[in-house]
Amino acid sequence: MEDLEEFLHRENLKIFRRQIDLAKDDVRRQWLLKRLAEEEAKVRGAT
Repeated sequence: MEDLEEFLHRENLKIFRRQIDLAKDDVRRQWLLKRLAEEEAKVRGAT
């Protein structure tokens, strides 16, 4: 069974990617890209 932390990371990645596609201004898009990179780093660090 998948552990909860892995599930949350994967779901966060989906949410950030979706929000980046929907972002209407560059400031928000940049903020989301930074959060996405941080979340991806967590996933890489966990494996």
